Amino acid sequence: MPDNDGMRADRLLSLLLLLQNRGRMTAPELAAELEVSVRTVYRDIDALGASGVPVHADRGPAGGFRLMDGYRTRLTGLTDAQAGSLFLAGAPGPARDLGLGADLAAAQLKLQAALPAELADRARQIQQRFHLDAPAWFRDADPVPHLGTIARAVWDQRILRAHYRRWGGEVHRELWPLGLVLKGGIWYLVARAEARAEARGEETAGARAADARAGVRTYRVGRFLDVDSLAERFERPAGFELAAYWEQSARRLEAAMRRQTAVVRLSPRARRLLPMQFGAAGVRALASAGPPDADGWARAELDVESEAVAVGDLLRLGTEAEVLGPPELRRALARAVAELAERYR
Repeated sequence: MPDNDGMRADRLLSLLLLLQNRGRMTAPELAAELEVSVRTVYRDIDALGASGVPVHADRGPAGGFRLMDGYRTRLTGLTDAQAGSLFLAGAPGPARDLGLGADLAAAQLKLQAALPAELADRARQIQQRFHLDAPAWFRDADPVPHLGTIARAVWDQRILRAHYRRWGGEVHRELWPLGLVLKGGIWYLVARAEARAEARGEETAGARAADARAGVRTYRVGRFLDVDSLAERFERPAGFELAAYWEQSARRLEAAMRRQTAVVRLSPRARRLLPMQFGAAGVRALASAGPPDADGWARAELDVESEAVAVGDLLRLGTEAEVLGPPELRRALARAVAELAERYR
């Protein structure tokens, strides 16, 4: 539970932001927003004034409290790039990848300098105590030499001419870059492959936008071999939301990957390893596990990917697990084990 000083610092910051974002507000309005008494609002206003924040009190029926003209500029003082970089304040690595490292540092310094002393101390304490490290363990992030060009094209809504390496070979595409997503330390571009207008014939802008929503795909940024941002701009599809698309796409991918259910016997050690090696699928399998037998082994159902992938994943459990079914998966594991035994004989 935060101490009283911490709670008051949070409330002072909320009060300051209310005045900056909404302009003039009365003491009862502020008290209602902050869920405190009017008397507490007056004490907090005095505290802000003592900290150097120029809060002006207007008298009369239409009066209230407001920040002095110009204080907004001194509070933020941020360029567009610095303001945008604040959304990556907990992820300095990704900010550097996007070319916003210096902007992020400058924005943080400006905010610290502008905040009242007690709020600045609070901000520094949070920075010292909490840190976000996006990449997964034991895996280097993809090299992303074209990320800066892609990010600018996303922001400026410019069509990208791209040379991309996919599993089936290399392809050339013209893309409408709609957004970037950082997942497990890996950058992905959400874009629509754009057919050239001369190849499709003439059509209205509305038809193009509707068509764009239907053809959105995800591309791994580290697999772009070359990109060129064109002068031509595209119309962003109406109603497209990056977060909603990503959530739906992730669900579809997971459903497509988990193609079958393996019935397995698990030793006590395998049950401890399952969540680490299989993630959410491992957690679900443990929840489905029956009671241990006399040897401590338990039966469970585990969602797995295609047979080729499932064999490799299950072999990581070594002798701590036995696949009981489906029969074709058990036979595939038996073949793999026999080949390994022959190789190391």
